[in-house]
Amino acid sequence: MNMFPDSILERLEKGGVVAGFSLDQVEHAVPLARALLAGGIDAIELTLRTSVGMDAVKAICSEVPEMLVGVGTILTPETAREVKEAGADFGVSPGLNPEVVCAAQEAGLPFAPGICTPSDVEAAITLGCRFVKFFPAEASGGLKYLQSMAAPYKHLGIRYFPLGGLNADNMNDYLADDIVPAVGGSWIVKKDLVMKEDWDGITASAAEVLDRINR
Repeated sequence: MNMFPDSILERLEKGGVVAGFSLDQVEHAVPLARALLAGGIDAIELTLRTSVGMDAVKAICSEVPEMLVGVGTILTPETAREVKEAGADFGVSPGLNPEVVCAAQEAGLPFAPGICTPSDVEAAITLGCRFVKFFPAEASGGLKYLQSMAAPYKHLGIRYFPLGGLNADNMNDYLADDIVPAVGGSWIVKKDLVMKEDWDGITASAAEVLDRINR
């Protein structure tokens, strides 16, 4: 069973980029999501790296239903279940923990575990995953490494979501390969703009990224 529905993959592929970020203040969640939508980005990965992460997920799911809400840094089975209950559309993790993948599967949460080696990919395949997070992408060798690692599994239809070191200058290189439906962009949501509540600046940043995507 593929843990990632085609409907979500198609939406990710249509947009090409997922805005990744964490938040220190829950009241920033909804205006930030709306600012990204105004700039044309309709998919996010909100990481659970701060104490307000889960509340921020709930706020966006409740008040910005048109946003495709992904949640990152899911490290325990309990968190996978909480993320599903919060209303998120999908989850990802930095690594591959079989217990977390199984918990997500049981909860009905579309899930992309983190992979970095061929052994990781094979473990993901065994667990029913056909869409995985390639992390940390650039530090691991970038697109050239990903293409080499992915080659033995291409006939299985495995697709990859690269995060870590992606930017406006290299994202199109990744997106040009069919194995990459979308990339994760942590550079899009600049922390200083969030702290200043410069939502117009966030919107402009999102629009600029979309303008540079070659589709």
